[in-house]
Amino acid sequence: MRPVVPLCRFEVFADGLDHPEGLAFDRDGDLWAGGEAGQIYRINAQGCVREVTVLGGFCLGLTFSARGELWVCNSKLHALLRLDRKGRVLACYERACGRPIATPNFVVFDRAGNLYLSDSGEWRKDNGFVYRLRSNGKIDQIAGPLAFPNGMALSADERWLYVVQSTRDNVVRIALEPDGGRGRPQVFARGLARVPDGAAFDARGNLYVTCYASDTVYRVSPRGKVSLFAYDPAGTMIARPTNAAFLPGSDHIYLANLGRWHICRARIGVEGQPLVHQG
Repeated sequence: MRPVVPLCRFEVFADGLDHPEGLAFDRDGDLWAGGEAGQIYRINAQGCVREVTVLGGFCLGLTFSARGELWVCNSKLHALLRLDRKGRVLACYERACGRPIATPNFVVFDRAGNLYLSDSGEWRKDNGFVYRLRSNGKIDQIAGPLAFPNGMALSADERWLYVVQSTRDNVVRIALEPDGGRGRPQVFARGLARVPDGAAFDARGNLYVTCYASDTVYRVSPRGKVSLFAYDPAGTMIARPTNAAFLPGSDHIYLANLGRWHICRARIGVEGQPLVHQG
């Protein structure tokens, strides 16, 4: 299968990071990323990297709230952290629904201010969960147990939450009801070999899924059709990709490469779906 975007269209955007995993653009267009030793980086439009703080542990998924606060999943600290833009920790969440958070992995906000968190659990144990931290502070369980739930993305109308299952090589979706209820997970896309990790929507409703173990990115149409979007057989430009993010107002997609020290990007001809804090 020939990739939709040839590898030659990718370029290194920023280098010298400690095995970046999570990515999030702020409303100013700066890209934030996490590091393997708990670093939080801020990267300007020219690709200049600045270390904001070091939290310890290992930073995975990142996202911004509508208020501009940074939420960080830290797997080794087993905690979800809320930071201000100077890197100061404002809050720490270590439990959800009466159980310790094992492997906080990814977070995404809806327009009502609710935060969805994937707790991957243990590898190959199928004991992960998805939680919702409501704007009023209450936490409830959305789904689980799941097979290492990882990256997540909300549909533009917020009717569906899409969740990557890393050890099943698939993506499931969960119906979100207006009254706060939710449906049972149903498989939306399968055959995403190997070890799918992150997920992000473009403005046309296509879902991009980064696959850690195959140096591959897939594109899944709104109807669930899977196509090979990008692939690096040498694993040097796209190197153990974990998360994807779109520069707001641009058709650039950015990939975090846990296997190396850089973030790469490519123009793909379609903009990303705006996130809550991006307007």
